[in-house]
Amino acid sequence: MAWLQQHVELCRNGSESCKMTKGVREESMLLRLLSLVFLLSSSQASLPQRPGTSDPDRVPESCPVTKPYQTSLFVPPLPYPAKAPTGAFWFGTDRLWTQLPVTGTWRGLPHYTPNDPTFRKKLFFGRQGYDWHTEPEPRLTGTGKRLDSPAPPLLSDQANNGWVKPEQQFMVTGINFPTLGCWEITGRYQDDKLTFVVWVAK
Repeated sequence: MAWLQQHVELCRNGSESCKMTKGVREESMLLRLLSLVFLLSSSQASLPQRPGTSDPDRVPESCPVTKPYQTSLFVPPLPYPAKAPTGAFWFGTDRLWTQLPVTGTWRGLPHYTPNDPTFRKKLFFGRQGYDWHTEPEPRLTGTGKRLDSPAPPLLSDQANNGWVKPEQQFMVTGINFPTLGCWEITGRYQDDKLTFVVWVAK
């Protein structure tokens, strides 16, 4: 034990060897702490995600939502804008197209009335050559079925018309989803149809 007593005396007298020893101990402690933090971070990242903690914005893999790359970079004909609004993309052909969300999700749809349990959405369709003057109530229909669970079909209104600018006319119809979930929707106008899939969420 004599060596221990001698070491204590050196520390009391401010010996350089004692200071060096203390510095080494502090450096060693810091390295151990950093290693512990790294191990804890790694183990936390590798833990499987618990049920109920998944990203609420994530679309289930079982729902084949229509994505932008499936459109072959469709661009509407003039005089319609070539670029869709932020967060959306054009989907379809010159004969029938619509605007869809990049995320594949329609979230927070309202109820048509406070007592209506369905979820309301307006669908806009473009068609080259459509003229609301000659067809104010276009022969456009909207149908849909839920893909991930049994559910009644969606309901659609009598189509109407609208425009952003007088030369940018479009057809519009209101649809009501009876439930949330994965929905395949088809718009039909004359002999043309357009089908897509969206995830309808809270």
